Amino acid sequence: MIRLFKHYIPKSLIVLSASEALIFIASVHLGGSIRFSDPSSELAGNLTFSSVLFGIVMFSCMTSMGLYQRYLRDGRRGMFLRIAIAFSLGFVAMTLLFYLFPEIILGRGIFGLTWMLAFVGVLIARLVYVKIVNRDDLKRRVIVAGVGKKAALIEQLLKRRADRRGFKIVGYVPINDEKVHLDQSLLIQHNMTFFQLCEMHDADEIVVAITDRRKGMPVEELLDCKMSGIEVVDLQTFFERQTGRILLDLLHPSWLIFSDGFAQGLVRDITKRAFDLLASSMLLFITFPVMFAAMIAIYLEDKGPVFYKQVRVGKNWRLVQVIKFRSMRVDAEKAGAQFAQKDDDRVTNTGKFIRKTRIDELPQLFNVFKGEMSFVGPRPERPEFVENFSESIPFYAERHRVKPGITGWAQIMYPYGSDEKDTIEKLQYDLYYVKNYSLFLDLTVLFQTAEVILWGKGAR
Repeated sequence: MIRLFKHYIPKSLIVLSASEALIFIASVHLGGSIRFSDPSSELAGNLTFSSVLFGIVMFSCMTSMGLYQRYLRDGRRGMFLRIAIAFSLGFVAMTLLFYLFPEIILGRGIFGLTWMLAFVGVLIARLVYVKIVNRDDLKRRVIVAGVGKKAALIEQLLKRRADRRGFKIVGYVPINDEKVHLDQSLLIQHNMTFFQLCEMHDADEIVVAITDRRKGMPVEELLDCKMSGIEVVDLQTFFERQTGRILLDLLHPSWLIFSDGFAQGLVRDITKRAFDLLASSMLLFITFPVMFAAMIAIYLEDKGPVFYKQVRVGKNWRLVQVIKFRSMRVDAEKAGAQFAQKDDDRVTNTGKFIRKTRIDELPQLFNVFKGEMSFVGPRPERPEFVENFSESIPFYAERHRVKPGITGWAQIMYPYGSDEKDTIEKLQYDLYYVKNYSLFLDLTVLFQTAEVILWGKGAR
């Protein structure tokens, strides 16, 4: 894993994305060379700009289809479908750009060849990636110090092959008399130091997962490994890196205090505010016709109010009036506040569609303009739910250290939450976002939100 702007990204994904970006750019030049066997210098100059533009558009479309997720579990058929949709979106985007800016247009011959070459090139790159990324001999080799409940979380939470891309657990090392919560076949029985174990198993990293560190943690041995170039991390950091969340089961106030992240400051506030205004302005301009159509459809269905205002908890627990398109019956909450359920009969026919496509969230752009919300952040929750969760869920209040968002890291990583268990799962992703916020992470969420909408993930 490489930590880029505080966000963990697998090295294999960086290589894949760089390779595909080069494929997009090279496809334009190769297409021009095939179309014109002796291209003029003027044509070459035009192709340089067009190739970069084509690369940016196609890379954005691929990202919006979730093709650069750290754990894509769709299989080859699902991956092919995502690529096909990404290329279709790219075709529409390039056609629109050619219409608006005729001076950048590529001839039909070059454009057709570019499209074919890029599509074939990406398919080949993906097949090679899938074949190579799961090879054990290319993975980081990890020894886990500990065999108790904490160590067992690795086997419980990282079961799938996709969850273990990039690393291989060599085994678990018993520490003193710690009670074993793992299968015996996973244990490494030894009478050597940790450094000798790492040399024997060619290990690159040690994950410290001892249930009680006060009872005989081999500090000197681990220090020897660290100073010898072997990476040593605690279990919380390991899960943060591999899963993009902070596990509540392992979280202690001391970890929050001494870990990097959770930064606040004027530069961060100005940067985020500028991003919010720019992103929301562009989205409002693009989606205004859709919003107008939604307003008409909502009104025609039951002649009720188009908008729905609801009190939510904002940054530093300030209450804000969040604006949404009404997607439920007017009397939906006559019995009090409650989570939306799957196939909720309170949702109108129009409401089902605008919820599925996230159109109901668009009026919150006005909350962003007012500075009450951010474009990206933890989803704002209702005060009555916040009060209950703050009492029953540790560290729940910490998600309100930043402005709530229209979309967020938890929304793209986990489906819609309908109970306390789901709330706990989403909180772990929210804490990751609060800890590791950067403009880069906001852009990542923004692009992947398109995939959530197009594939209908988590909508109710």
